[in-house]
Amino acid sequence: MNLVIRLLINAVALYAAAYVVNGINLTGSWIQIAIVALIFGVVNAIIKPITKLISLPFILITLGLFTLVVNALMLWLTSGLSGALSVDGFGPAFWGAIVVSIVSWLLSSFLKDDSDD
Repeated sequence: MNLVIRLLINAVALYAAAYVVNGINLTGSWIQIAIVALIFGVVNAIIKPITKLISLPFILITLGLFTLVVNALMLWLTSGLSGALSVDGFGPAFWGAIVVSIVSWLLSSFLKDDSDD
């Protein structure tokens, strides 16, 4: 059930980014948007840790701000892997990643954490 909730949070966050940021377009039905959210989740689960490890010196030097660049690259990569999401460059990917992060954080804060038990 937790996976479905995370998938919905990703879908809403991606939809919000497409709504707020010029240069990000999300087209298709809710099924296609859910597939984009699934691709985004897989990219973040598999490729993002490797990218963060490789870019660790930059993350440390910039006091973590380079993580925003990594997040933007993950969003941009997701657009390349899916047909329903298009990102028109690094700038929209950067601002879209910020929107996705904020919306995901806000929505996740409403979920009960399993470690609270």
